[in-house]
Amino acid sequence: MKTKAVRLYGENDIRLEQFELPAIGSGEILIKIVSDSVCMSTYKTVKQGAKHLRVPDDVAEHPVIIGHEFCAEIVEVGERWKSDYAVGDKVICPPVLSYLGGNKTIGYSFGEIGGVSTYSLVYEHIIENGFLQKFHGDAFFKGSLIEPASCVLRGYKASMHLPDGDNPKMNIKEGGAVAILAGCGPMGLVAIDIALHGDVKPALVVVTDLDEARLSRAAEIYSPEEAEKDGIRLVFTNATDKDAILALNEGRGFDDVFVYAPVPAVVTLGDSLLGFDGCLNFFAGPTDKAFSAPINFYDVHYAQHHYAGTSGSTPDDMKDIVRLIGDGRIDPAPMVTHIGGMDAVIETTVNLPAIPGGKKLIYNHITLPLTALADFKELGKTDVRFATLDALVKEANGLWCAEAEAYLLENF
Repeated sequence: MKTKAVRLYGENDIRLEQFELPAIGSGEILIKIVSDSVCMSTYKTVKQGAKHLRVPDDVAEHPVIIGHEFCAEIVEVGERWKSDYAVGDKVICPPVLSYLGGNKTIGYSFGEIGGVSTYSLVYEHIIENGFLQKFHGDAFFKGSLIEPASCVLRGYKASMHLPDGDNPKMNIKEGGAVAILAGCGPMGLVAIDIALHGDVKPALVVVTDLDEARLSRAAEIYSPEEAEKDGIRLVFTNATDKDAILALNEGRGFDDVFVYAPVPAVVTLGDSLLGFDGCLNFFAGPTDKAFSAPINFYDVHYAQHHYAGTSGSTPDDMKDIVRLIGDGRIDPAPMVTHIGGMDAVIETTVNLPAIPGGKKLIYNHITLPLTALADFKELGKTDVRFATLDALVKEANGLWCAEAEAYLLENF
């Protein structure tokens, strides 16, 4: 089976290539990858090449397929798994293969499986350890967004507070105050959604961002009035001053603070916002291995502050996100602002920080330059297909949707 994929060879060296995949063994599965969401982590990986801790040292001789936020359908099943999986099943996969030990990760470490490929080979060890999960959603893009959403949920689960007995309390504080700093990017939107509709409910959620357009759009998607109906006070602000943000919590410190930008000043601000037994989660991954920021260790001791950092997710996190989506409690669609075909992957990945908006969603079996949803109307003046997509997106409150995806796959 021939596959087309974008492969990493080294620092700033990714190439779109076609090559032969080995025939599947009795314990393996062949998948057709329909969609993959471009992650900032992939951009960082391309910048670092073999220096990245998840990339093999010999990547120049044995290139790896990039991409890890994918949704696929099964096209061939090895004999061992024929009673468990069927051709046509939609599947997703947690990328960090923790059972192997070390840092082996799909999208960073392997030459036969990765999100930016037309077809990939799922190894037997991935399946037998429960990392190939069925997805019953109505659209492939929702499957692609489960992995980034589950990473956000992992951050929530890592928040720690003082125990009543021997074990610390994990997750945000029930009925507490949450601050999400630099929180109107694609991952921040998921963080807002989980704070409002997750399993643990705070009383106050404060979201900061410097970009007024992103703040306004976030407030349109997650209405403070709707949040109030669920007993949660939701506030959006461009404030960067400690006292101004604390004033939103009547001068008290926050129980849980999430930092969504790798900026020292934002980390320090987050530290200053913590109340007694508060926990700061540094979610944003830096590229600089010497990244640091001042924090108050007096408060670590006397105010018993805690600090957490998470990278990636677990199969259980993905199952929880699937449940939350299936129950209609959270919706990953607001993350998506652009779509494109595999021909758009290289340019999108290497320029990702400079491209405004949220998630860039790639459909691996179509040809399409990276295109903003906001540009559909103008493009529709000369291409009726974009006019149709524009109408479908507008019907979905300006969001990418299952109907738009189905039309795209049928007509592009």
